[in-house]
Formats: sequence, C-alpha cells, structure tokens
Amino acid sequence: MYRDTFNYIIGLTLSLGLLLSCGSKPNPELEEAYQKAAATFVADESFYPILDEELFYFNAQRLDTLSVDYINEQDAVKRLMKLDTWLAFTTRQFTEKEKKSLQSRHYMPRAIPIAYDGLAIIVNNTNPDTCITVRDFARILRGEVTQWGDLYPKSKLGIIDVVFDNPLSSTVRWCVDSILDGKEFTNPNIGAVKTSAAVIDYVERHPASLGIIGSNWLNDKRDTTNVTFKKNITVMGVSKMDSAKSYNSWKPYQYYLYNGNYPLIRTIYALLNDPRPNGQPTAFAHHCQLPKGQLIILRSGLLPRTANMNAREVIVNRK
Repeated sequence: MYRDTFNYIIGLTLSLGLLLSCGSKPNPELEEAYQKAAATFVADESFYPILDEELFYFNAQRLDTLSVDYINEQDAVKRLMKLDTWLAFTTRQFTEKEKKSLQSRHYMPRAIPIAYDGLAIIVNNTNPDTCITVRDFARILRGEVTQWGDLYPKSKLGIIDVVFDNPLSSTVRWCVDSILDGKEFTNPNIGAVKTSAAVIDYVERHPASLGIIGSNWLNDKRDTTNVTFKKNITVMGVSKMDSAKSYNSWKPYQYYLYNGNYPLIRTIYALLNDPRPNGQPTAFAHHCQLPKGQLIILRSGLLPRTANMNAREVIVNRK
C-alpha cells in the first residue's frame, strides 16, 4: 500500500513537473497543451441527454466553459489515450493494456462509475409483439433468427430489420461483449445509422424494424415521474426466462434497473486521466458522482450510482 501511494505521488509529481521549465517559469507550450485537452471532454453519443444536462448545471454553477464532443465509444477512448482529452464517458472501464500505457507515462487513470443505464429494445407501434427473451435477442444478433415469424408464428412482418446507433458505439460493443460473449454479429440484416435519435426515427417509420438504444433516450420529459416512455415507438419488455410473457418481462424503468428485474443493464463510467487534481475534467467527473449530479441522473430516468430508492405499494381505485 505504501509503495503504491509512493509511486502515485512520484508519478503525479513528474506529470505536473512537465509543465515547468528551469526554475519556476511555466512552459507555455506544455501549459497550452494541457488547457486544450482540459477544455473539452468526450462521450459516447448515447449519453447525450444526461450529460448535456449535467454540463449545463456544472458550467452555470462554476461559470466555466467546459464543452463536450459526442462521438462513438471507440474514438472517445482513442482520444483519451492520445491525451487529446482528460475525460471520456463510456460503458466500460480501462483495459489493463490501457492502464499500463498511461501509467508508463506517469499518469494515474481511474474509472469512476456514475450511473446505470438500461439497454432498450424498441419496435414500431404497429408491431403487436412486445415481449422478448434475452436468449431470442441473442439469436437475432447471431443470425439464427431472421424473421419475425420465427419468434412469433402469427407475425406477418417478415424480415427483422435490426438497427443500431453507430457501428463503433458503446451499444454495439456491449451487445458483443455481454450478449454474444465477445463474438461479432453474424446477422446480415443488422445495420446502423448515426445517432440514437436516428434509431428512434427509423423504428417509427419502419414497421418490421427492431432498434437498440440507451434507455435515457426514451423518457418523456413531460412526465416528471419517469414512468412514461416516448409515444412514437414501443419499448419491448425483456425476460430472463425461456419464454417471454407480459408477467415475466420487464422494461428499463428505474426501479427494474434497481431491483435487477431488467436484464440488459450496463454501468456508465467516467474514465479520468486528468493530471491536475483541481482541473476542470476532474471537477466535472466528481460533480456527476456527488449528490447534485446524482439527482440530475435520477430525474433523467437513469439509475444513479448511489441510488437509495424506496418502493411504495399503490392501490388504484378503478370505481
């Protein structure tokens, strides 16, 4: 423990020391490089709804001008590793190779969990089949099932038209790693648009489509209780059982993320590599995990990392 602490202090000192030339005069070029990387963080595009709100309140409170680039997850991590930014939001932690690479350059990378997100499966409003098992979802991704009628004998929709947000997104990577055990998609009917919003638009216009997006894109902002999804598409219930029924299938509501009923749950991380403990990227990452930032996450429809939810039984009088 002492040696780890000692190495961290030495590494941090060396990193900060790079910003200084002889004596106490700062190196303008290194200082400019740090400030350029600190001015903007990067995030997978699927986190746009929540992070835009977090950033709005952060900048308003601190009078800062921190900005964000929404890109795909793979490119976000690449920019972090190239030191083009000090902060990236993803649905994975640093790999051992990435950590060793940054540590060899005297940085101290850390992954900060800030929230839990449900991966949502959406279909067109005209589709009468609204429940699916995790097993059947995997069969679709593997190409073992390509027709709606293969899953639902009464369906007349034809080919299952699968659409993702971006080929390099966190959504695609999570499905490959968590649903297919690291194996790539083999279904010839899988495609991708560019954004989560485009997935929703595509599913709304194509009756045979099936879209996969982060659940923070679904909540109807007019509903302060976060129990209403967007009206222009249907969110499928997902079951861990061998057969999906309405009573054993769950949608990505906050409480079902909290109690584990919803099976497609992923963690959102702030991957931080800021060498300055008081830098803007560090401050924003901690803002997201502190009470005010967690409250914003709760109101957005996601599950905060520090969730402490109370469930109450409600009796509805239908008379």
